[in-house]
Amino acid sequence: MNAGGVRTLGRHQAELPLSLAAKAMWLEIADLLGDNCGFRAVGGIRIAETESDLQKVRERSGAISALGLGYAERVIDSRELFERLPALARHCVGGLFVHDDGYANPYRTTLAFRRAAERAGAKFEEGTVVESALFKENGWTVTARDGTSYRAQTLLNCAGAWGHRMAAILGDDLPLSPNGSMMIITARMPPMVVPVVGAAGRSLSFKQFPNGTVLLGGGHRAPVDLDTNEAKVDPLALGKAASTVIDLFPFMAEAQAVRFWSGIEGFMPDGIPVIGASLNAPQAYHAFGFSAHGFQLGPAVGQVLADLVTKGTSRIPIEAFSPSRPFFSIAA
Repeated sequence: MNAGGVRTLGRHQAELPLSLAAKAMWLEIADLLGDNCGFRAVGGIRIAETESDLQKVRERSGAISALGLGYAERVIDSRELFERLPALARHCVGGLFVHDDGYANPYRTTLAFRRAAERAGAKFEEGTVVESALFKENGWTVTARDGTSYRAQTLLNCAGAWGHRMAAILGDDLPLSPNGSMMIITARMPPMVVPVVGAAGRSLSFKQFPNGTVLLGGGHRAPVDLDTNEAKVDPLALGKAASTVIDLFPFMAEAQAVRFWSGIEGFMPDGIPVIGASLNAPQAYHAFGFSAHGFQLGPAVGQVLADLVTKGTSRIPIEAFSPSRPFFSIAA
């Protein structure tokens, strides 16, 4: 299960049109699916701990405003920061704020989308490993490891951390790196934090739920095995995450971790996903490599794929995600 962040704050600029389209869908998710998916628009804050951090968030805010998307990441001073986060350590000097970011329940969301798809006629085959995919004039034949064959006119590769493997079957060499993203959940604590909180200068993802439990993440990675579908937990990295949280929220020194785990995620060198037509296979499309921030984008990505399949084009700009783009690494 992932952290369930529903955020526009801090995204790569190329993702913002897609993210804003997704935000509009999240704000009406109950109407779309018949389930609100546990979505809460509690706001999102990125903390600036130093004057250097504060300068970075000011520059970020200005760059976002200059895009002309009708979207803002507002700089807040220390007074407003502590009003919104009274439990925050007093060395912090400001931050960025987006009022309608938030989070949802990933498990509940997945089930809600599945039920909606099934109502529309979709069928799900679980535990199915694809061995081959062959295109002929009448469409695709996909063969699973157990010998079962599936036929369709169009193939969508949404295989997550395994996306590069499916891409290779289609003849596309795409540079995904699988990694684990670790998280910690605590026992119930006094209610202290409402917004989703990140930090400008170090890795942090902090959510406190209405029942008092706290979910901690922040991009600390761990080894994974794609063949066994296993992800390991790195205690040293988790300790670093816990130390960051206590530095920023001293009350968390009393927290008791009740569970920690790692999922399996696919990371692209430039930190943004691959979305678009296969380079070498007809009637096939990719959507993977979301690099640990794809949950919020999901509804809009579904709309993009539907448009590509039915109309051959997307109403949302996706050129930046092309499988043919040059891939360059960015700082974590």
